[in-house]
Amino acid sequence: MTATPTPRSQAKADRRDALLDAAASLFAERGFTRVSLEDLGAAAGISGPAVYRHFDGKQAVLAAMLVDASADLCTGAQTVIESAPSAQAALESLIKFHVEFALKNANVIRVQDRDLDSLTDDDRHTVRALQRSYVELWVATLARRHPDAATSELRTRAHATFGLINSTPHSGRAGATRAVLERMALAALNA
Repeated sequence: MTATPTPRSQAKADRRDALLDAAASLFAERGFTRVSLEDLGAAAGISGPAVYRHFDGKQAVLAAMLVDASADLCTGAQTVIESAPSAQAALESLIKFHVEFALKNANVIRVQDRDLDSLTDDDRHTVRALQRSYVELWVATLARRHPDAATSELRTRAHATFGLINSTPHSGRAGATRAVLERMALAALNA
């Protein structure tokens, strides 16, 4: 049974989330190295030093953002796969899940693309391990749809699909983006 958060613990969690959202926006706009703790605090409505109540520093903010995003992708994909009645349904749901993630987390994708190397070696290793796990969830699902395909081909298909979907932050957010991305990804993966 999960305990109900206290108002104080909920406020702290909300402030942490606000800091991560502000950091994603600022890091995406300016780059990790051009954002100060004071910038982060101001964007979240607190002082720069107050950031230390939530994170050990700017590096820890970047790590939390990218590790959390990668972990959320893995957890979400696993849930999608487990609840799908068939391999095709799992594939379609994975596509929708990833498109939704990309549209809601465009800034995080930009930060990942530009600032992954700003992580410590340990944090970068954690992100990469989570990303490999995410890819393998897709590969296993694709293998159920294409049992005769080589694993290396399925991995290439998954990575190409991520490239298509993750290009969203760089190509704008037109109203039809979601449907177009979903159709294109499904066509590519079912080819």
